[in-house]
Amino acid sequence: MTILFAAAALLAAACGQQAAQQPAHPGPITAGEHTRVNTTYGTVEGYLDDDVYTFKGIQYAKAERFMPPQAPDRIEGVRMCKLYGPKAMQGQDLVWRDNTQRDYNFGNQFIMEPMSEEACLVLNVWTKGINDGKKRPVFLWIHGGGYSTGSGHDLDCYEGRSLADKGDIVTITINHRLNVLGYIDLTALGGKYANSVNLGMQDIVKALEWVHDNIEKFGGDPNCVTIGGQSGGGGKVSTLLAMPSAKGLFHRAVVQSGSTLRVGDQEYSRKLGLATLAELGVKPAQAEAKLPTFSYEELVAAGNRASQKTAAAGMRGGFGPVMDGKIVADQPFDPEASEINRGIPMLIGTDFNEFTFDISPEKTLDEVKAALTERMGEEKAAQFMEEFPKAFPDEEPKAMLYMDTRFRAGAMQQAAAKSRQGGANAYFYEFTWKPENNVLGASHGMELPFMFNNVAVQREMTGSSESAYKLQEVISNYWLAFIKTGDPNVPGQPVWEPYNEETGPCMILDNTCGIRYNHDKKLLEIAQ
Repeated sequence: MTILFAAAALLAAACGQQAAQQPAHPGPITAGEHTRVNTTYGTVEGYLDDDVYTFKGIQYAKAERFMPPQAPDRIEGVRMCKLYGPKAMQGQDLVWRDNTQRDYNFGNQFIMEPMSEEACLVLNVWTKGINDGKKRPVFLWIHGGGYSTGSGHDLDCYEGRSLADKGDIVTITINHRLNVLGYIDLTALGGKYANSVNLGMQDIVKALEWVHDNIEKFGGDPNCVTIGGQSGGGGKVSTLLAMPSAKGLFHRAVVQSGSTLRVGDQEYSRKLGLATLAELGVKPAQAEAKLPTFSYEELVAAGNRASQKTAAAGMRGGFGPVMDGKIVADQPFDPEASEINRGIPMLIGTDFNEFTFDISPEKTLDEVKAALTERMGEEKAAQFMEEFPKAFPDEEPKAMLYMDTRFRAGAMQQAAAKSRQGGANAYFYEFTWKPENNVLGASHGMELPFMFNNVAVQREMTGSSESAYKLQEVISNYWLAFIKTGDPNVPGQPVWEPYNEETGPCMILDNTCGIRYNHDKKLLEIAQ
């Protein structure tokens, strides 16, 4: 997700900061007994922001290093939950450190965010009512950043207040363990470490269990929970669909630019776990005594060395989810959708440009042809150039070089597998909107401020044109409808058909939204 910060800064430089077209939230911010909730683990106090109750940094679990998460300790007295908790331990290589960027609060906030190995299992809640007996739909958001970086509040648009206020839902964001701490596989050691695999995924299930047990006190409905995520978060959502322990804890799923068909192979992940111990100079019999003594930096360095050596030996992978047959019981969508969560409707899609972060250079048709020929060969390049204007008649020729096919192909395969399964609908989209006067296009994560109804607070990414605010209304309406019903359709907006392989209906999200049928299928086939 850190890549989004770089993208946002580039866009701010190109567009400049414009004044928000949405008014600031009116009304006071208060706290006290009227903002307290008695959870199963004790009393937490948040604050009331006008008419939205906000709770930040609620501990949902605790965990020893490399061990599955457990229930948190009981709270003595009242715990103040008014500040975001720490994010999981992670590298800082891509964090903005240039003081000239401090006008863009995304960069400054990210630099100042604390990290913790022990206290990162926290969540944040926004709701319009507490202890009121109402049952609002719940949306639990899982951040991106692959499986190594990110947090539930590392982008300003992740703040759940606006979506909770607009849709009268409960919005939740979470942190969980990452990288070597969250995804090492030590099951080959047996004994104490028999379940030390997919730890970051186990954390997310623990957060869902906390929601199931507590969300009614926050005005939410434990029987109407939607999980959603973008990029790595979409991968985590995909993986949860193949986890028996998550069954029944959520009822709809949103995957944005992160469709994961297969997770890792445990034969590899176990070897990587043992190789990491070897790099640390730890024999299997010494693991229980010695593993707690290493610093995070030492663990990461050992994991990196082990990954390089296993890759050199012909094994591909890294620290991420694996199919262990127990915690992750199936491959999520390969060869078919896992039956574990058959009845879960899905919203699946991608952005037109994804990881192309500079679409500014103009290209002649000859230059486009030469680049495509070098990339895919003369015959395929000719076919691609013939089909592209049919799929995207309003795009410039240079867009052929910047169209994403990797994320798009995976998303289409996931939607097709879900449709074939027949247990619930899949709804498919492509976000093609581009900010005015920018160099980024519809890049990776550009849709996030729109679906969170937070364009006003992430204008360094989107700009603040009238078209941005109009599209925000449409997209947030679609997402809220899906969160509430499992069907994104909204009266007065273009009808969104469920996906099927034969006709391939796809909602185009742009200044003019509407369904197109198999519009880019041939392009993806050519690009393979």
